[in-house]
Amino acid sequence: MGVIMEGGNPASFINIPAFLIVVGGTFGVMTASTDIKSIMKMPKLLIYAAKGGKGEFDQRAAATQMVALAEKARRDGLLALEDDINSVDDPFTKKGLQLVVDGVESDLVVAILQSEMDGTAARHNKGIKLWQQAGGFAPTLGIIGTVMSLVHVLENLSSPAGLGHSIAGAFLATLYGVGSANIVYLPVANRLKELSGSEVSSRNLMLEAILSIQAGDNPRMLAEKLDTFLAPGERGGKGAAAADKAAGAQSLPKAA
Repeated sequence: MGVIMEGGNPASFINIPAFLIVVGGTFGVMTASTDIKSIMKMPKLLIYAAKGGKGEFDQRAAATQMVALAEKARRDGLLALEDDINSVDDPFTKKGLQLVVDGVESDLVVAILQSEMDGTAARHNKGIKLWQQAGGFAPTLGIIGTVMSLVHVLENLSSPAGLGHSIAGAFLATLYGVGSANIVYLPVANRLKELSGSEVSSRNLMLEAILSIQAGDNPRMLAEKLDTFLAPGERGGKGAAAADKAAGAQSLPKAA
């Protein structure tokens, strides 16, 4: 809209050679920096960043459900949770509850689930790093494209009539490089980082709940503890109120 308001023609910002140099060059140097399999995952990561996965993890509902499970375990014993495990959609929570029901010691439960969290975080960081690298390479490739175009301009000083158009085209490479980095690559990396942080926070919540259930903690105290993971506006009540609400909770939502 700014270009049109200034009387410009948006079509003048289309330059195929500059686009090939910047975009093709960016993915070329990225391919040289990592393996091709990782590069092939970038479109999938882009879709994930745009959609946020298959559904956001409802931490409030999850906390309420875990309080309900804690009440049942405290009343009927840990083995009573066997049937409830099958209704859990989140693989991380299901694994943790199964370990607890199987009688695995708490230290080993923590080690297994923490390793799961570390592996997930490492995979997330690898995808985030790809988009951050693209955001770092693109502006440099834009400058390279501009310099290449200016060299071509200087070779044709004998034709002054076309110098203005050639110089304008030369700077489009810089525009593509800086624009793609700050409008596409880095924002996608930041979005993926946000989603990763949210999932790690959710898993920390579930880990705390699983360990409390195994230890036989008071469900009211568990409700208070899990509320600390939530924003003040998401807290549906503390202590007895949260524990009472847990009795009618539905199955856990699936993590993104």
